[in-house]
Order: sequence, then structure tokens, then C-alpha cells
Amino acid sequence: MSIWEYANPKKFLATTERVMPTLWISSAALISVGLVWGFFFTPDDYRQGSTVKIIFLHVPSALMAINAWFMMLVTSLVWVIRRHHVSALAARAAAPVGVVMTLIALVTGAIWGQPMWGTWWAWDPRLTSFLVLFLFYLGYIALWEAIDNPDTAADLTSILCLVGSVFAVLSRYAVNFWNQGLHQGASLSLDKEENVADVFSNPLYVCMAGFVLLFIALVFYRTGTEIRARRIKALIARERLEA
Repeated sequence: MSIWEYANPKKFLATTERVMPTLWISSAALISVGLVWGFFFTPDDYRQGSTVKIIFLHVPSALMAINAWFMMLVTSLVWVIRRHHVSALAARAAAPVGVVMTLIALVTGAIWGQPMWGTWWAWDPRLTSFLVLFLFYLGYIALWEAIDNPDTAADLTSILCLVGSVFAVLSRYAVNFWNQGLHQGASLSLDKEENVADVFSNPLYVCMAGFVLLFIALVFYRTGTEIRARRIKALIARERLEA
């Protein structure tokens, strides 16, 4: 079995429709367990107090905001190289999910930053690059909507996706590039001194797993919707030609 079999819209729809119920249920269960565990069954941090618990929303959403763009980059490159329409539609389908994840990360970061930094916003390298990534998401979605020819739109958005990947990388590694930034380092690290305590990291892992499955479920669902919408447009165009 080759992965390219799923470039066939019928094969893709048939497969995703089988696995989506499991994805919906699993993601809902993991997110519910992770959030309840994190918000109600973990102690306050000795320095941050109860505000530390924002990580159970902030970290998973930030993770998916960045990785959603990388997923869009990969599927866009597949479109450019192999011209598989499903990959282009998958990239388009992921963009609204990514922009929501980015917005959640920005809002929860501001909620955390106000008591910790004394301000809702700071022009920190990571925050700034994350805001630019959010704007790239909006531009990507707008570009798809602005161009009538779907192949041309896929080509141009693929270029935009490649450029925006620079800010996705900066959003992830800005703390390493610029040490003077306010934003803390990674909450999860192989370095025991930097990694958050197990009492926080364990429910955080559960939340992250739930967000990953939710993202996959949403992308599968939205890609299926895009495929069906394209089929409907093709049928309408055919009927007009025959009329």
C-alpha cells in the first residue's frame, strides 16, 4: 500500500470517514481529562500561583498553531511537486484550524503575561513572530478566497506558505535565537532543570495529545468538505456547458 493512494479523493473520503468517529471521541476524551486534571487537580505554582494552569490551553494551542503551518507546508510542496489536488485542499482545510489555534495561543499568552509581566503584550521576539504568523494565516486564507482558479490559488498559496514558514520556525525557536526576550524557554524539555514538574507535565501531555487528535479530525473533516464542494462546482459547471 502506498501513501499516494490517498491522493485519490474517493479513497481519502472512504478512509477518513471510517477513522473520524474514533478521532472525535478520543480527542474529546483526552482534552476533557487533561483540562479537568490540570485545572482542578494540580497545585498552584510557588511563583506563578494559579496562573501557571494556563499552560494546559496555551502550550497545546501554540504547538498546533506552529505545526499546522508545517503540515500546510508539506502538503503544499506535495501539490507543487506531484500536483495532487487532495494535498492542496488539505492545506487549505488546515488554515482556519491553524488560525484559531494561533488566536487561542495569543489570547491565553496575554492572559498569562498580564500578571507575570505587568502587561498584556510585549514586543518580544517570540510574541512578535507569532503575531506575524497569525497575519500570514489570515493572508493565506484571503488569498485562497481571492482567486477563482483553484490551481492558480494553490500555486500562489504554496509560495506564501513557504515564506511564512520562516516565522513558524521563529515562533518555535526565537527564545534560542534572542536571549534577551521576555518569553520563557520551552515548558517541556529534556533538561530536568528547564522541564516543568511532573505534576504539571503529565496532564499537559494529555492535553497535547488531545489537541493533536482534534487537529487531525478537523483537517480530515474540512478536507472532505473541500472535496465535496469542488465536486459540486464541477457538476454545476458541466450542467451549464450542456445547457
